[in-house]
Amino acid sequence: MSDDRIDTALMIDAVRAGMAAIRAQTGSGVDYKSDRSPVTEADKAAERAIVAVIQGGGCTLPIVAEEAFSDGEIPAVGRRFLLVDPLDGTKSYIAGTPDYTVNVAVIEDGAPVFGCVGIPETGTIYHGGAGTPAMVERDGAATPLACRKAGAALDVVASRNHLDDATRDYIGRLDVAERKSIGSSLKFCLLAEAEADLYPRFGRTMQWDTAAGDAVLRAAGGL
Repeated sequence: MSDDRIDTALMIDAVRAGMAAIRAQTGSGVDYKSDRSPVTEADKAAERAIVAVIQGGGCTLPIVAEEAFSDGEIPAVGRRFLLVDPLDGTKSYIAGTPDYTVNVAVIEDGAPVFGCVGIPETGTIYHGGAGTPAMVERDGAATPLACRKAGAALDVVASRNHLDDATRDYIGRLDVAERKSIGSSLKFCLLAEAEADLYPRFGRTMQWDTAAGDAVLRAAGGL
């Protein structure tokens, strides 16, 4: 992949490889990083699989991958690089809930310009970006994504494991029809698929948690 072209198929293949690596794991133990966030062998196996596919496909862009970054492997990046979160929603994965995702994003000049998000539990893949249509691939069929126009009462998605007081208070001031607690970047995808209207968050986050989902959401007409 040249620096000027996004190989969409390669990014999707990388996410598929990450999902397969996660599904192949059984009973992996839990360790904790320096920031006390959990990490499992599934995180590491998925990252290895994703990076192998990307590099094997001829992509020469630098790759910033969460687990390698946490171990101090920080590559030099220019204006364009890849950002990988191999398992977003590790707490959900450990708890056995299905709302965890695999994420690959292309970053250009500090902003995500393409994202691919996969859901290992279902095999569903969302992808899209600047100049690239937002699509969802499910059960062998690809369908365009488009955000919906919000009504007077909002369907809100919020973090399952990181809901802080500021976010809770903000939601409390809204006219909410339904609120769902969801882990991971899946929240962005639900907005892109017109399954929800708003995802508020005021707490700390990291770019690898949000980049791929943000690109998909913007490609679907969201903000």
